[in-house]
Amino acid sequence: MSEKQEIFTLIGGRVRMMRGRYNPTSDAVWLAAFIPSGIKTVLDVGIGTGGVGLCAIAHNKNIKLTGLDISREMLSECATNMDLNNFSAELINADINTWRTDKTFDAVVTNPPYFRGTPARHNAHHNADLTTWTKKCIARIRPHGYFCIIVSADRMDEIISEMHHHCGDTEIFPLFGTKNTAERVLIRGRMGTRGGATLYSGLSMNYEPILRDGLTIDDTLSTL
Repeated sequence: MSEKQEIFTLIGGRVRMMRGRYNPTSDAVWLAAFIPSGIKTVLDVGIGTGGVGLCAIAHNKNIKLTGLDISREMLSECATNMDLNNFSAELINADINTWRTDKTFDAVVTNPPYFRGTPARHNAHHNADLTTWTKKCIARIRPHGYFCIIVSADRMDEIISEMHHHCGDTEIFPLFGTKNTAERVLIRGRMGTRGGATLYSGLSMNYEPILRDGLTIDDTLSTL
């Protein structure tokens, strides 16, 4: 296989990745684009091969990224992808449900295992208890820090219900495919605040200014 075939790119070539056991989808690009500006430390829970984290650094070269994953193989591929982009991250082999740490972060982001059914070969994106997953992620956020997540629309109730106990200023951003109903939902909230929820009209999952041009969602909203 040629180097061209082995490597694929995200956000218009700003991120390069080796093809491996799990190749990120547009979910990774959308989630990274939803991270607020000015963030200094980010924990990517379930970092996998690094799609979200790499896109986050591409948006903000000043962030310090920590990635958590239960798979050593995924983390090894993630480290390779970080090197490929001349980026760096602290990579930790642990399960968010049992990870024992006092560390907290300005933002915790996650593209969790939200699909139900038989696990894929790489054992990602299936059958997670999203209520517990959300609670454990939020526990790692500094006061007034952010929680950012992308899930299939049919599971957003589990996320929002748990967030309600800890977060305010919740923002809900639906993503549409070919159906009249949202296929994915981005959700963002702030730890310990009390503001109400905002529901955006959303965008097509194929919206090129995000996927190709590398705009953030906040930048996009300011132009609409």
